[in-house]
Amino acid sequence: MRPEVEKVLDSIRPALQADGGDVELIDIDGGVVKVRLLGACGGCPMATMTLKGGIEAALKERIPAVERVESV
Repeated sequence: MRPEVEKVLDSIRPALQADGGDVELIDIDGGVVKVRLLGACGGCPMATMTLKGGIEAALKERIPAVERVESV
């Protein structure tokens, strides 16, 4: 599942980078994808919305085995 998750993250990455941030895949544990928000995204007050509404939604839409995304 890791290559599929990386592919989805690569499709999201340009939008994050446009705002000075990025996302790094840390681990996949069953259906839980663990990521780290980097740069401007790391300390942004909208980070939770980006994580849940953006990254998690895209991953769950394209990869049914993804249950949730956590920031580490």
